[in-house]
Amino acid sequence: MTADHARRLAVAGAVALLFGLMRLLPPPEGLSGAAWAVAAVAVSMAILWLSEALPLAMTSALPFLLLPLTGVMAPAEVAALYWSPILFLVLGGALVATAVETHGLHRRLALAIVRRAPASPRGLLAAFMVATALLSMLVSNTATALIMMPVALAAMGALPERAGGSRALAAAAVLGIAYAANIGGLGTLVGTPTNAISAAIVERSLGLQLDFLTWLAFGVPLVLLAIPAAWAILLWVCRVPGGRIDPAMLHDLFGEAGPMGPDERRLLPLLGLLLLGWIVLPLLLPTLGLPAPDDGMVAMGVALLLFLVPSVKGGGLLDWQVAKARVPWDILLLFGGGLALAGAITDSGLAAWLGLRMQALGGLHPMLLALAVVAVVVVVTEFASNVAAASAFMPVVAAIALETGNAPLPLAMAAAFAATWGFMMPSGTPPNAIAFATGRVTISEMVRAGALVNLVGTVLIVLVCFGVAARL
Repeated sequence: MTADHARRLAVAGAVALLFGLMRLLPPPEGLSGAAWAVAAVAVSMAILWLSEALPLAMTSALPFLLLPLTGVMAPAEVAALYWSPILFLVLGGALVATAVETHGLHRRLALAIVRRAPASPRGLLAAFMVATALLSMLVSNTATALIMMPVALAAMGALPERAGGSRALAAAAVLGIAYAANIGGLGTLVGTPTNAISAAIVERSLGLQLDFLTWLAFGVPLVLLAIPAAWAILLWVCRVPGGRIDPAMLHDLFGEAGPMGPDERRLLPLLGLLLLGWIVLPLLLPTLGLPAPDDGMVAMGVALLLFLVPSVKGGGLLDWQVAKARVPWDILLLFGGGLALAGAITDSGLAAWLGLRMQALGGLHPMLLALAVVAVVVVVTEFASNVAAASAFMPVVAAIALETGNAPLPLAMAAAFAATWGFMMPSGTPPNAIAFATGRVTISEMVRAGALVNLVGTVLIVLVCFGVAARL
């Protein structure tokens, strides 16, 4: 037995004891037995999610096991809570992203932006971060970091010292790509699974529908403000040199992407159709008296076409064997577990009870309350996975928003963004771990830069969420 497995067993055993103890103790005053049972399930799942003692997806199956055993709900009722139309958005978005990666369209986009970088070390860093952020809006932040990191390392390694090819620039580049991948992923509803999980929990708990356009209204301003802020912080912390770089040298470094292949040309109209369905149709069709399609319907419609539009290599633009291997199927179960927990917390009365106990917070200014919530979630997500932090905290944040009388939308969006806002530790997000694994950045550099990005980001998140909500 490995040390890690022994740790997992110890955590699982402690959680089982805690669950049993909570079931033996009488519920607190004003809380029903069913709500107390749901609280025991929620605490157990939160610990298991944050410690990853069990695979995240398997922890998500606990509501289906424990809620019927405790007599809270029948199995069929619990199973119904696992479902949401956003599941189709996650699946369809993942299939489209897989096709983009398969045909190399993501790399073409990245090279096109980076080749137009200003001819200076600082400009090159900015170009890498912008390219990464844009790419991360369509492809997962982890995949984006994996795509961009080798390109950046090759470029920084090829630059001579006199042209800015210093260790400082290399450290700033790997951190910049990690940070931009995380920040860019917040721009769209499909940028990271954490976004979709948060949106579904908000819809289940508060009845607020966060569609693609609504998320875009909050996410894009945050990205536009946060990328320059993170870039400026990295310039200061890593002491990136100024000066100029020979433009011809940059051209030689990145080369040409080459002519677009036939499969890429066939993929472009489908991506255009996806954006048309997500952005244009929701604005156009209601003016004609027609219902706008659900975002998940659009994503699945385009995903189905990927298997039908022929590829020059034979078959469709997307192969099912490739899709099966790359689509994060476990995220769908994790997603469902978060929804089931949120539904049980609301339906059992636990959310209302928590909200009543937190009514004192209602006396705080809503922005101060949001700052406190965001700060707590940011700290937690430094040591736990983003999806785990979102799944554990979003139902509680929804209860706070509902019962304190504060505007629920900006608080919920701020908490959702905070679940991906971990920049200090390698464990904060997968892109952070990828950056640290390059060996080009020390833990002290990551902590110093990340602490500043966390601090600035906490304020930016709250300002953006309340600013946008006031105009919707």
